Amino acid sequence: MQKRTKIITASIVAGALVLGATAAIAGPIVYRDLIVGEADAAPRVTASPSASSDPDAAVPTDLSGEWVVADGSFAGYRVDEVLNGTDVTVTGRTDEVDGTLTVDALTLRSAEFTVDVASIETDSANRDDYFRTTALRTDEFPTATFVLTEPISVAEAPSVGDVHQVTATGELTLAGVTKPVTVELEAVLDGTTGQVAGSIPITFADYGVEAPNLGFVSVEPDGFVEFSLALERG
Repeated sequence: MQKRTKIITASIVAGALVLGATAAIAGPIVYRDLIVGEADAAPRVTASPSASSDPDAAVPTDLSGEWVVADGSFAGYRVDEVLNGTDVTVTGRTDEVDGTLTVDALTLRSAEFTVDVASIETDSANRDDYFRTTALRTDEFPTATFVLTEPISVAEAPSVGDVHQVTATGELTLAGVTKPVTVELEAVLDGTTGQVAGSIPITFADYGVEAPNLGFVSVEPDGFVEFSLALERG
């Protein structure tokens, strides 16, 4: 009887070790695939040319004037968490974005965009609370801004519905710190409205933001500020 008890006890211990090992492996994967889920795709322009069926509207006449950020815009961030060796990509989004652009013929003279970072949300309220209170201190710095510092010119008027790649140079202000940045943009025009999308790579420490490390889960020191902006004439 004593021998059988020892065998049963040993079996239970062995089973517990196997389950523990399985949980250590499966836990992060469950967190990534079921709790966090698939991250939002990187922003890409999706505007469809509303005037594509009208040949007379194939080439815009004059883009000069002021353009503003319209409904349908969003901005946020993309970071990679590491949970027990498993990479988990997290995206936060907000539609609280505004801004203006000034166009002179085929040159973008100025642009400035503002994001309400306190309204950015992910899948986790706890993560969002840390992001607002500890990482970006949104009570002190509630917004982030991007300001264009060099004009952008194109050689010819953009065709309606064609996606164009342009490079923008500007200054990003995050958590009260301003740094020069360069961002590759996608832009599309539909004749009356347009869309611009892009991602700005950042290192959090450059903006005085410390990526959290709780031992079992940490955040990579680099990430992206992302945006997709719907544009209309002001």
